[in-house]
Amino acid sequence: MKAASATSTVTPFEEIPRDDWARLSQQTPLPLSEDDVIRLRGLGDRIDLQEVDAVYRPISRLLNLQVSAAETLRRAREDFLAQRQHRTPYVIGIAGSVAVGKSTTARVLRELMARWPETPRVQLVTTDGFLLPNAELEARGIMHRKGFPESYDRRSLLRFVSDVKSGQDRVEAPVYSHLTYDIIEDERAVVEHPDVLILEGLNVLQPARPRPDGRLGMAVSDFFDFSVYVDARPEDVQRWYVERFLQLRRTAFSDPRSYFRRYANLSDDEAEQTALRIWRTINGPNLTENVLPTRGRADLVLRKDGMHRVHSVLLRKV
Repeated sequence: MKAASATSTVTPFEEIPRDDWARLSQQTPLPLSEDDVIRLRGLGDRIDLQEVDAVYRPISRLLNLQVSAAETLRRAREDFLAQRQHRTPYVIGIAGSVAVGKSTTARVLRELMARWPETPRVQLVTTDGFLLPNAELEARGIMHRKGFPESYDRRSLLRFVSDVKSGQDRVEAPVYSHLTYDIIEDERAVVEHPDVLILEGLNVLQPARPRPDGRLGMAVSDFFDFSVYVDARPEDVQRWYVERFLQLRRTAFSDPRSYFRRYANLSDDEAEQTALRIWRTINGPNLTENVLPTRGRADLVLRKDGMHRVHSVLLRKV
């Protein structure tokens, strides 16, 4: 396998073309079916069984090796300290733009990893549940900044990941409804000491921010054992966002409970212009200012072409 490099710039990543990456899956079982993939893929994502076979099957094997290595290290540390240490969950962060397909990536990896005998208990939590409630966003005057780092309850998110990583038997997370576009009161997602926790969200790779006294605080990514960034050209992601918006206008937006019910009766042209306005004022700037700059902090980057097809993989050098 030969690494491909577009420039001579020093980089912490090895770029692996799709065909070379796909060959790494030959000794790894593929326990998913086409029906599984259809069930797991998100709206507008064109992922199929061939894509899972070529791209995600090798990732699941790599992660399986990473988990096994972490367990070997834990046992070696037990021997060194002459004391027993409880196994704690292996935490994987998955980041990327709105509409880039990171949720599908998270769901597929959850299914694949749960089929390995070493990690039967795999749970997935999205950071949407840690968005501040709409009433709080309105009170702070940042409803138009929803999805930006300041729109999250970062302290609660940090506490959640810290509790999971410390090995607590039961940790709860808030639940978000994409239908009502708000936090669901009195509903919680329960994480009960999984083998693996996958945390998916826009800003999970954000670095720590300086405190008022100049010291750096903790970041959610400090608790990650491995991280994935789903990448694509911004112009492609914008197009996918508009296409998804048009699909939602014909489906979920027509639900009387939908926060976006007012968009259901827009004409095609009106809906497209509305989606472009939302992208250009909210999601596009957030991608440029906050999400994309974290790409270099990931352990693995999936680079997609305009058809949602991964054309190469960037893997951080050991």
